[in-house]
Amino acid sequence: MRTTVGIIGAGPAGLLLARLLHNAGIDSVVLESRDRAYVEQRQRAGILEQGTVDVLRAAGAGARMDREGLRHDGIELRFARRRHRVDFPGLTGGRSVMVYAQTEVCKDLIALQLKEGGPLLFEAEALAVEGADTGSPRVRFRHEGREDVLECAYVVGCDGFWGVARKAIPEELTQVFERTYPFGWLGILADVPPSHDELVYARHDRGFALLSMRSPVVSRLYLQVPEGTDAESWSDEEIWDELERRFETDDDWRLARGPITSKSVTPMRSHVHEPMRHGRLFLAGDAAHIVPPTGAKGLNLAVGDVVTFARALAHHEETGSGELLDAYSETCLRRVWQAERFSYEMTTLLHRSPGATPFEDRIQLAGLERLASARAAEQDLAEGYTGFPLE
Repeated sequence: MRTTVGIIGAGPAGLLLARLLHNAGIDSVVLESRDRAYVEQRQRAGILEQGTVDVLRAAGAGARMDREGLRHDGIELRFARRRHRVDFPGLTGGRSVMVYAQTEVCKDLIALQLKEGGPLLFEAEALAVEGADTGSPRVRFRHEGREDVLECAYVVGCDGFWGVARKAIPEELTQVFERTYPFGWLGILADVPPSHDELVYARHDRGFALLSMRSPVVSRLYLQVPEGTDAESWSDEEIWDELERRFETDDDWRLARGPITSKSVTPMRSHVHEPMRHGRLFLAGDAAHIVPPTGAKGLNLAVGDVVTFARALAHHEETGSGELLDAYSETCLRRVWQAERFSYEMTTLLHRSPGATPFEDRIQLAGLERLASARAAEQDLAEGYTGFPLE
């Protein structure tokens, strides 16, 4: 099998890249190790930055998002039993975010790819990327019980942290930067309308909490828990009781409870792999970088990566110049590191570390007081949250 761009992974990054290349008249093949049902059901991110929303619309994949997604013009910060709203459009010149789950983005892009795009092979396990530093890289994969080879001009690894693409870059050429946090998020889905019409980020002496949503009738909520916590060790009643404590305010706001349909624990870490390119192999999304979910940056960073690659390849096809392809890693990493900074600052501002001292507690509260009283600090948060520019 032969194509111009071999894409490993049919998450939102790989699927969007296939769509962008299709629109630019460039052929591709997508290999996905899981089946279609798994890809369309795995729960991940739910916040789309303004730039991501714009890209999906321009790619012809925004119709259902615009019908069913929930535009949010701000978030609420809670601390010391107080509430403070951050107004995104007023601080950013009109930018906002969209609540639209990754599962739905994948469903939309899969439908478009199967209808209009190139081959999308489910249950096609990539085994290795070979010849990345040659003019003809290859992806060995297993599909329908037999091994095959996908010959490409370029390979883009959208196959996550544990995928084969990143492993094809020689260790002696790489640098890895990472931080592991001593806590995680216990996340739940609950069949109950959200208790607030925007996301609520709460800093509490007992730990962080987040009120989010998946739809007008499904709530998504999170609790900071110790690293290594088993989700099933928390009963439903214990979860709701703890959420109530951490969201408490001095007014009459109340948290609505409902049946919990799923529980899981998400570890918290930051990770960046440099470079994001080796020869004709390009890394995108979690294959190259991971952020703690506090800043809602993971999916959006992946979108930035594939937009950068698609633009660079289209430029090469039109002009013969490889300048933008050569600059791929440097271009992406500028945005990646700003997102890493933002996510780190949000995480350290809102989470209480084990053994935190009274001094550290007061520093956190001072940071939140600054956000609630200084437009410059608020603006920095709003600009980071709604998204850094897609170069």
